Amino acid sequence: MQENQNNGDSTENSDETTNTSILSEEGLVQEDEFYDNGAAGSLDTRIGELETQLADAKAAVLYVKAEGENIRRRAMDDIEKARKFALEKFSNELLAVKDSLDAALLIDATDIQSYKDGVQITAKQLSGVFEKFNIAEVNPVGEKFDPNNHQAISMLESDQEPNTVLTVLQKGYTLNGRVLRPALVMVAKGK
Repeated sequence: MQENQNNGDSTENSDETTNTSILSEEGLVQEDEFYDNGAAGSLDTRIGELETQLADAKAAVLYVKAEGENIRRRAMDDIEKARKFALEKFSNELLAVKDSLDAALLIDATDIQSYKDGVQITAKQLSGVFEKFNIAEVNPVGEKFDPNNHQAISMLESDQEPNTVLTVLQKGYTLNGRVLRPALVMVAKGK
């Protein structure tokens, strides 16, 4: 009889284990009540909604990524165009100087003064272009030697203060304050 009681106890335990609880929006409910009430259908609906939201989020990420790539590509194109055509205005201004030089070469005048006048006019045109584009001449005669703007070729004995620029062999130029070419100079040597 003891065995039957043990057997009976085990069947009661097995009934308890098959009757499991499921957590739903309403709280803990028995599994059989859960499926009878159609809660499984609402889970399927919810899963479908979440999958739709996930697909929308993936599409949005791809759109943003593609838009970022397009912006990067357009920026690279703009940079390339700016690099290619950065000197366009400057080049157009220099064409007038070139035209003046060509015209001077076509003149059949034998007078040196007419050539000199033509060269002076062309030099004024070129200086005007330089001024328009902030290209400044560096002619440091009598100034203190500055290694940032000058390049010393030699040192000469002089009565002037040491490191003073005595002679400019080649003028220097700056563009918006930045050295394009340093002035080649001869500097006074200390005694």
